Amino acid sequence: MNYIIREIRKQEYNLLDDFLYEAIFIPDGVKAPDRGIINEPELQVYVSGFGDKQDDFCFVAEVDGRIIGAVWVRDMEDYGHIGDGIPSFAISLYKEYRGYGIGTELMKTMLEKLKFKGYEKTSLAVQKANYAVKMYQKLGFKIIDENEEEYIMVNTL
Repeated sequence: MNYIIREIRKQEYNLLDDFLYEAIFIPDGVKAPDRGIINEPELQVYVSGFGDKQDDFCFVAEVDGRIIGAVWVRDMEDYGHIGDGIPSFAISLYKEYRGYGIGTELMKTMLEKLKFKGYEKTSLAVQKANYAVKMYQKLGFKIIDENEEEYIMVNTL
């Protein structure tokens, strides 16, 4: 599959709402929540005012002129927050584009950017049942904490 990875443009920030919804892990056999769930405060931390903070970085994957995935980070108090000054990851792709290595390339691109910018570590939270756990581990993320449903993972850059 031919795709390009590039930085998001300011006029595309509104697409992060779509990718936030796509990032919600839905286990097999479970009904997807209503799209309005992204308006909950604990999810709005990922997208509200994106681009206003110096730690807001985003790359998108584009196929034939259509943005099909995004990875973004910001210093936020989300599920994967481990400390101030440590950006947390969010990533998602439209379902039909998963499994082609695009997510891995998005993650690698962001990890390189964070390292270049001088960050020492980054974090994320992921549902234990999410197939992406293995991808994150291959990219150097280590499990540092967990609760009943999620792992908190850190990558030392």
